[in-house]
Amino acid sequence: MSGYRKLSRTSDQRKALLRNQVTALIYRGRIVTTEAKAKEVRRIAEHLIALAVRERDNYETVTVTAKVARKDKDGKRVKEVQNGKKVTVYDEVEKQIKKDKPSRLHARRQMLKVLYPVKEVPKETAGRKKNTKDIDLPAKLFDEIAPKYADRNGGYTRIVKLGQRRGDGAPTVVLELV
Repeated sequence: MSGYRKLSRTSDQRKALLRNQVTALIYRGRIVTTEAKAKEVRRIAEHLIALAVRERDNYETVTVTAKVARKDKDGKRVKEVQNGKKVTVYDEVEKQIKKDKPSRLHARRQMLKVLYPVKEVPKETAGRKKNTKDIDLPAKLFDEIAPKYADRNGGYTRIVKLGQRRGDGAPTVVLELV
């Protein structure tokens, strides 16, 4: 017996499917899928959440100074003329950033091995690259999901059976974060 379900797919298709569903689960909080897929996705998602819970407070806060372009009321960069050339005006700003300690950095990289990058596109400008945001899913795991489960020992997901799918009769379930 193997240690996992093959889901009638080749290994690369299976890995891509599971990565995609784990990413959707972490991003949205719940997915609807078949029972066999949900049980496999649950294994991976629980492992990632356990990593996040273990390393959630393992960082140090550092103050850095950064050059930030000055912007006008429309959000465009302010430019000045110096020596006949237009030059962007920069302001120095002090920022507080979180610097991961080595074990948290390792956990972040382990998460990035599984999770796909996610871009959030606003509905009013759908189809355009403008105003798209890259969502940092490891940060979401560390900052939003892990504090909810800090005092919980496993069991971070729930599977609720919905019944059979209409087309092929496969048992469908909702997999959600508790």
